[in-house]
Amino acid sequence: MAAQRELHDFFFKEAKRKGYRSRAAYKLSEIDDKRDVLHKGDFVLDLGAAPGSWLQIISERIGEHGKVIGVDLKAIDDGLPNNVVTIQEDVNLLTPQNLTTVLGTRFREFDVILSDMAPSTTGTRTIDHHGSVILCHAALDLSATLLKPHGNLVMKVLEGEAYPELLKRCANCFDSVKGFKPKASRAISTEMFLVCLNRNEDMPKPLEPAPAPPTSGW
Repeated sequence: MAAQRELHDFFFKEAKRKGYRSRAAYKLSEIDDKRDVLHKGDFVLDLGAAPGSWLQIISERIGEHGKVIGVDLKAIDDGLPNNVVTIQEDVNLLTPQNLTTVLGTRFREFDVILSDMAPSTTGTRTIDHHGSVILCHAALDLSATLLKPHGNLVMKVLEGEAYPELLKRCANCFDSVKGFKPKASRAISTEMFLVCLNRNEDMPKPLEPAPAPPTSGW
């Protein structure tokens, strides 16, 4: 445990020294170093982007000719590089149409979608796990409409009983799916990251919700 605390102190201090907004920057750095998710010139969507450390890493790795859109329910502080745009929005409301409005240009599909989204934790492991899985399915639904064929998806999940079913859905949508736990993640945490590479061209679209039954009034 002492060694683990020292490791996390290291990432915290390094993030502060290099000007990253949180040590989570090192989670994405290691994922990309190992799995080659991001490339120069990519158009990237970052879900659950606050406070912005992933946006900083993405910006560095996609370069000045790339662009990243960060979305969160919370406002993200200014001071990010010029190739970063932030939106305060519910990710479930993202569509090509409202992205076109926000960006002021015709929407094009993303090369990469990243999700560091997490539910509001309750302290009950099972409840928090299922909350994280719901967010992962939301990211998968968005990938069916916003991610280009052969694009990549990375998303955080808390491990638990619904993990195998989530993994199965991912495997039906991407050529390669692997779980990965970065060194910057706490040892006692159940968080891991699903790295999904090369989106299938025939990835199933999300099911439309059933219409509400008609109501009658007097």
